[in-house]
Amino acid sequence: MTEPVVAVRGEAWREVEPEIATFAVSVTVFNRDRQETLRSLASGVDSVRAVLDEYRDAVEKRETAGMHVYPLTKGSAERVVAYRGSITTTVTVSDFTVLGDLMLRLGSTEQAAVSGPWWALRRGSPAHRDARQAAIADALERAREYAAALGARIVRLIELADSGLNPHVARGGFRAMALKGGGAGEVPQIDLEPQRQNVEASVEARFAISEPTLG
Repeated sequence: MTEPVVAVRGEAWREVEPEIATFAVSVTVFNRDRQETLRSLASGVDSVRAVLDEYRDAVEKRETAGMHVYPLTKGSAERVVAYRGSITTTVTVSDFTVLGDLMLRLGSTEQAAVSGPWWALRRGSPAHRDARQAAIADALERAREYAAALGARIVRLIELADSGLNPHVARGGFRAMALKGGGAGEVPQIDLEPQRQNVEASVEARFAISEPTLG
């Protein structure tokens, strides 16, 4: 006789605080002379680096995301009228208490533009594990309820499959800001509000149950 089986899906959802924030700072220069463009670009990057060095305890990672230097042309003869250069650095910060100050400092740097932040969890965040465990507990509870409704009980686990963990990392939206360096003056202060992250997990499980009594 084939043993009776209950198949269920367990789900869990958590809303947690982000662990890291990432933003981009780009230095862009224009000049009629190629070499002067390169010198200005290097100078701008040095200024950005100097600011980041002041916050080295809060900066978890900084990486060059791209560098571009190319001529700007005009007319059908494609006459070179200027040169454009840009370098973008991606910065990851774990200390949110200085994030706003850091971004504003960089945004006030000459020829620099800042965009972000984008909030996220680390890849190995405990929040993912907690969600998976909660999904298993949900599957077990559902199976017990179904078995009890049939006048039976769970005997053993037959199969447990991870049907996917899906962290929704919010990017952009009203939480993001863009700043562009320009005029001199006192840098204002701003407190950024971290955007909470949604973590979802689901599992599929099959349990063998005792023979139902059906009342």
